Amino acid sequence: MNLREQHRDVAAYALGVLDPADAFRFEEHLADCGLCALWLSDFAPVASALGDLAGPGRADEPPAPRLLERLLHEVAARRRRASRRRLRLVAAAAALVVALPAAAVSLSRGPDGPLTGGPDERITATDGATGVYGAVDLRSKGWGTAVALRMAKLPGPRTCRLVAVAKDGTEYAVTSWSVPPAGYGTDTPGAEEEMDMEAGTALQREEIGRFEVRTDSGEHLVSLDR
Repeated sequence: MNLREQHRDVAAYALGVLDPADAFRFEEHLADCGLCALWLSDFAPVASALGDLAGPGRADEPPAPRLLERLLHEVAARRRRASRRRLRLVAAAAALVVALPAAAVSLSRGPDGPLTGGPDERITATDGATGVYGAVDLRSKGWGTAVALRMAKLPGPRTCRLVAVAKDGTEYAVTSWSVPPAGYGTDTPGAEEEMDMEAGTALQREEIGRFEVRTDSGEHLVSLDR
């Protein structure tokens, strides 16, 4: 299960329909992912409501279609088996959400920056000339700085790179990626989803002056100034 699949498994986990191996991997991912913690808290009432629907209905209500009835009974059965584990994780997720800075909560939906375990710092910007949106979450590490990058309004095809610029002007390559023709976070059908990526730099957080996103030909797309 890759990172993007783990983000998408929040609803399945909340409903208790992941197989045990995927559920275990998702729980490991959830421990460090503030975004999934927020989503899980949002989905918990939905899962509860679906489980309640699977219970006895009122006598004056028409029977549910067979497919929906089977789905609701399956949800209820799996929900009962996974309820204790899920409630513990929801409580942990709620605690994680409370621990996140107010900015992280306000940026939890839409193209507002990646959330991976509560960043030490977030920088966001939209370039006035290119219209490209970028956000980085920074976490200080012993080896340097962990960087979680989100990009949106990024058309393709092109190859891009993220560069960390130290306060003394020295540039350090962080990561690079290819953009498909439809782009990321654009209005093109099938390309509405933003691009998320995790990388790192040997620079300590206090040494970083800014980040720049450029094409491989050197075209400037967006600057993320501290």
